[in-house]
Formats: sequence, structure tokens, C-alpha cells
Amino acid sequence: MADNVKTGPSHRDTVERVRHAESFAVTLPIVGRVGIPRPEHLAFYAALGTLAALEIIEWPVAVIIAAGHVLAAEEHHRTLHELGDALETA
Repeated sequence: MADNVKTGPSHRDTVERVRHAESFAVTLPIVGRVGIPRPEHLAFYAALGTLAALEIIEWPVAVIIAAGHVLAAEEHHRTLHELGDALETA
């Protein structure tokens, strides 16, 4: 009879790690690490893409909204810090 030995985290542990994670990344062979937005952000981008695909909003508007969302959601984004520093010195 074989022993059932756990070699990794359980499904429940993995779900909890994903739920509380700050960022996700996938390592691709040629590209390297590629960041993936959190699931709630992916849902927002999917809805935005759907609106653009159905021509409810124009695609340039969807791109601008998505870019604004990325900048607003990324609290530690270097560009935001530099922009804030530039506005403070102006």
C-alpha cells in the first residue's frame, strides 16, 4: 500500500495565497517574468475590451481608460512617483 505523502501546498492553501497576493507573474521561456493583473483587474479589462469590441465605446477611449486604470491601481508605480515629484516641484 502506498503512502499518500503531500509534496506541495494543498488546494485550499493555494487559493488563500492567490486571494491575498499582491501581484502575479508567469515565467515565459524567451520573455522571462511577465506580470499578470489581479483577477478583478482582468475582469475590468475584459469588460472594457467587450465594450470596445461591440463598438459601444471607441477603442482609443478604451485604451485611455485602461491606461488610467493601470496607473491608478499601481500604488508603487515609478512613473506615478516621478509625476508626483514633478508636480510638487512645479
